[in-house]
Amino acid sequence: MHLFRFVLTTILAFTVLTSGVVQAQQGQRQPAQQPPQGFLYGVGIGINQEIYRGYKRRTIPLPLVGYRGEKLSVYGPFVSYQLLQQGNFSVSAKLAPRFAGFDESDSNVFSGMAKRKSSLDGGIAVQFRQQSWLFEAETVVDLLGNSKGQESKLAVGYNVRFGPLLLEPKLGVSYADSNLVDYYYGVRLNEATAERMAYRAGSAVNYNAGLSLSNPLLGGMARLGVEHHWYDSSISDSPLTDRDSGVSAFLSWSRFF
Repeated sequence: MHLFRFVLTTILAFTVLTSGVVQAQQGQRQPAQQPPQGFLYGVGIGINQEIYRGYKRRTIPLPLVGYRGEKLSVYGPFVSYQLLQQGNFSVSAKLAPRFAGFDESDSNVFSGMAKRKSSLDGGIAVQFRQQSWLFEAETVVDLLGNSKGQESKLAVGYNVRFGPLLLEPKLGVSYADSNLVDYYYGVRLNEATAERMAYRAGSAVNYNAGLSLSNPLLGGMARLGVEHHWYDSSISDSPLTDRDSGVSAFLSWSRFF
């Protein structure tokens, strides 16, 4: 509930902060242009409401240094390269960190367990744009071999503009294989205790719904994203978890050099 209130407060603050910019630019709307290209810098922070027992939230500060070109896009640790563009259809290779896992110090429930590491995912993403609609599909694998797992996602989004303010609601579903789920939510036989039984987690189908807001601010672009996640029973039944849903939020500001 504390994170939920924080998210609501952040949305309201973001809207108030950028509303002056929106009003000032309402009468200065320019013809549609191609997205700017070049090097950029900025800052960002992500907050995830964890579903592990005794582990309330994960905070991820992200200094942002990146580049946007015709095919290559680098946004902090997130990288994509366009392999194919055919009308409204595109295919890209992507790299993205997986901020997940735990160590013993995060919660008493992990006492005596081996560390579960964050990792780096890589794979292929497909996008199809139709006017204000965006359809996305991607499949990624763990490139560092920590979980030796993979995940596939489908999402549909819609964008609405109010002057320079862009709102993008999105719905998504993902499939994580048993290797990925068991690595982060399973309990190995040698980790089992009287209070924490051994648990072999299977594959999971998870759902999410989110909303992102983007608006020019201080010569750059401010972005706020909020998502609610619903997790499969193979995750929520784990002795390491105590809930089946959680909220994540991301706030960033970036500007081209």
